[in-house]
Amino acid sequence: MSLAPDFEIGVWNAWILQVLFFLTMFTPDFFLDKEARQRIKRMNKFVPLGKTEKILALSTHAVIMPAVFIYSIFLPLKVGTAWFFAGLPVFFIALVISVTALFNVASTPIDEPVTKGVYRLSRHPMYLGGFLMYTGIGIACASWVVLLCAVIWIVFWQIVVPSEELFLLKEYGDSYRNYMKRTHRWIDIR
Repeated sequence: MSLAPDFEIGVWNAWILQVLFFLTMFTPDFFLDKEARQRIKRMNKFVPLGKTEKILALSTHAVIMPAVFIYSIFLPLKVGTAWFFAGLPVFFIALVISVTALFNVASTPIDEPVTKGVYRLSRHPMYLGGFLMYTGIGIACASWVVLLCAVIWIVFWQIVVPSEELFLLKEYGDSYRNYMKRTHRWIDIR
């Protein structure tokens, strides 16, 4: 890992992993019925956020994600190195977490909080998946820039998530409160 970021357009660059990750977000469209796809859309339900939370949430989606994607076009994977073989499993864990979370949301009735599957390990597996995706790519490319973006990503969401959880408490009441008591925010390995 060097201080000067790599800039080299190529086929075996980090963009491949970015595209693969974002394609998995459309996986349910191919495997689920219309009702299940509607349940997934609830993830986009408006959550009232304060000014700071709005800025941070928008920063992750409108600044960090596009910037890392553009940078990934010029960021070679360190294929055949220890960096690559250490980062790839982290990336694939992120894929599994994110796809599983989507299917968990799709199979949960709209009037109940999602508490099964990977939601038993984390109250926010989609955000955790995003963090692990950037971490895996950063390691696989030996890029401190992407790793820094991963840290910024999770710090921003650490600030935004309490507002989201207040919304979920109002939406689902005691069932979400009980869920919060038994499941950690980010990861719950026992």
